Amino acid sequence: MTDAHVPVMRDEVVALLAPAPDGTVVDATLGAGGHAEAVARARIERYGSARLLGIDRDPEALDLARGRLGDLPGLQLQLAQVRFDALGDEVATRGLDDVAGILLDLGVSSMHLDRPERGFSYRQDGPLDMRMGPDAPETAAELLDRLDLDELTDVLRRWGEERHARRVARAILDARPITSTSRLAEVVADAMPPGAAARDRGHPARRTFQALRIAVNGELDALRAVLDQAVDALVPGGVLVVLAYHSLEDRIVKQAFAAAATDCVCPPDLPVCACDTVPTVEPLVRRAGRPSPAELADNPRSSAVRLRAVRRLDTPSPRRAGGLP
Repeated sequence: MTDAHVPVMRDEVVALLAPAPDGTVVDATLGAGGHAEAVARARIERYGSARLLGIDRDPEALDLARGRLGDLPGLQLQLAQVRFDALGDEVATRGLDDVAGILLDLGVSSMHLDRPERGFSYRQDGPLDMRMGPDAPETAAELLDRLDLDELTDVLRRWGEERHARRVARAILDARPITSTSRLAEVVADAMPPGAAARDRGHPARRTFQALRIAVNGELDALRAVLDQAVDALVPGGVLVVLAYHSLEDRIVKQAFAAAATDCVCPPDLPVCACDTVPTVEPLVRRAGRPSPAELADNPRSSAVRLRAVRRLDTPSPRRAGGLP
């Protein structure tokens, strides 16, 4: 397995997580371990040693990261093959009461995109799979076989923000069964109305592939769940960094961080605060961070990324019913 992964905004991630309090760093989307290695080396230089829990649902990614990190002098490494919304359970089960930093690098990695057999790329032919790990209950091909017109339209519109969702959904259903990425990309491209390619940027199938990937892997539900867990797991002064790659992810992160940082949720017409809301985090970046021009030139895939980060305050976690927005 070739390591083609390029850690996005690596220097910015290191600058945020390296100075976090001495303790365990959790890379909850470990992948090939590029971010984890850079953060671990910086913390070893700062503290003399480093502790890392790496989480990934993909066993192949864990094997690659183990080879990359296992012999790093000064690093105490633990690995867990679970989806990232199991972060809270993993931290509790392992008795980690010193979590000083957490990284969530969302979306699909170069390691997946560059391997046609994983079924993520509309630019290379492969089986229509899209599972990030063996725990996903069905492949993208199986999902397409199961959904009716209204259900598929909703998936494409909600998670792909595809403006031609019903038109594309009807074309996909007419072409079933679809078992390869190249065939799906062809069907979607042919379904687009005249002139759509000139108005849209990028490949006409990119929104459909995004929507199916999110649906297959339950990505947005997992993201909503893990944000609460991550804030709760951090020690005072601990840092949570999230890299998001499309508006749906970034909107969830932005709203969750804003809710955790607020000190009042009273109606605006109430003259005196009566809610006793206590913020649990403070923002470390006021606006979403973006990659530098040099990084964009070296790694065009970084163009969509948005970085947000918060620091845990020394306040009790609120009792939550249903998680952050």
